[in-house]
Amino acid sequence: MYETTDKEVTGAVLVAVYSDTKYDESELDELASLLETAGGQALFRMVQYRPTPDKATYIGRGKLEELRELCQKENIDLVVFDCELTPSQIREIEDAIGDVRVIDRTMLILDIFGRNATTNEGILQVQIARLKYTIPRLRGQGKDLSRLGGGIGTRGPGESKLESDKRHIKTQIASLEEEIRELEKRRLVQRKNRENSSTVQIALAGYTNVGKSTLLNTLTGANILAENKLFATLDPTTRKLNLPNVKDAVITDTVGFIKNLPHHLVEAFKSTLAEVVFADIILVVLDVTSPDVRVQYDVSMELINSLIKKHKVEEKPIIYVFNKVDELSGDNPEEILGLGNRENAVFLSAKTGVGIDTLIETIERVVLSVKREVKFLLPFDKGDLMSMLYKTSKVKEAEYTDEGIVVSAIVDDKVIGQMSKYVI
Repeated sequence: MYETTDKEVTGAVLVAVYSDTKYDESELDELASLLETAGGQALFRMVQYRPTPDKATYIGRGKLEELRELCQKENIDLVVFDCELTPSQIREIEDAIGDVRVIDRTMLILDIFGRNATTNEGILQVQIARLKYTIPRLRGQGKDLSRLGGGIGTRGPGESKLESDKRHIKTQIASLEEEIRELEKRRLVQRKNRENSSTVQIALAGYTNVGKSTLLNTLTGANILAENKLFATLDPTTRKLNLPNVKDAVITDTVGFIKNLPHHLVEAFKSTLAEVVFADIILVVLDVTSPDVRVQYDVSMELINSLIKKHKVEEKPIIYVFNKVDELSGDNPEEILGLGNRENAVFLSAKTGVGIDTLIETIERVVLSVKREVKFLLPFDKGDLMSMLYKTSKVKEAEYTDEGIVVSAIVDDKVIGQMSKYVI
């Protein structure tokens, strides 16, 4: 079976194999959105039900012939498979359907990342991921690599390396990874500086295109590009967040997650993704208007937990931010989703500002659950400790008495340990 859109434009065929005979159209909606982000248009959808994909051609021979006829009849230029094809499968499919470019989900996502990477680190990360994906597919790309000179699945940083041999590409990867390591060292220094200053670090995490950048702008007054497209943000952006009862806080927008995110990209963006789990608090942003909001939750939590395990860090407090309530009908989104009893859940609209105050209050409550108000009695000659408190903590009151300076401040365990002898 295949379906077509009503738009008469040149585009692509989306292909998927399902073992379950119950076809859920939303399964391919995400692939269609990815294709649109890359500048293409899904004109047809072809789905086959079979227990397992064909080892040689992914879809069966009969379905492959149907695909060939469709491509010829409709002058299709591109076929996108909702999976990661092996090099030999790409070759077999291209040989069977003629002069039509065949790409898979991974190649499509790599293309989008290649378009959206803007910083030096982001470009290097995409280059590495693309080259690592390319190595086993040099032969699998088929007839002539030079013919792939343009179009979806071939653009972005790194495409000039596609015609190099494997040895040259491996050398290039090693060089790029060395550059990344130098950038990672700088990122580590910046992270350590924030940790040493007792600045509260908050990370925005979640599925791509759920409104993380818009939320960052609303919370901080920043003017970060917030587009309604997948993977608009690839590079971490950090801004100061003003909280009434917290001395210093920063919030970082990070690269979005997606179902079946290619492992090449997860590995290449490991230092960027690490910003999530090295934060003090994680805001997991979800789109309440999406029929796949639970998929967004599952994918986000799976990746966060894998990052926590990978970097061997402690679990972090999480606030679940259900965004876009302004686009919901009805007055009670908690009941609609059946998620109202989730701990630290906030329903809001980053676009209109509804619920932002509740989010700020929730962030403060979580921060103060790991910090507490403590009184110190400081000798008059310990001005350096007084300066440290003002620098690292929220000083609520300072009273000069005959015995010394009585200071009331909201502090973390690190500060308490440093000044334990002065606690009263």
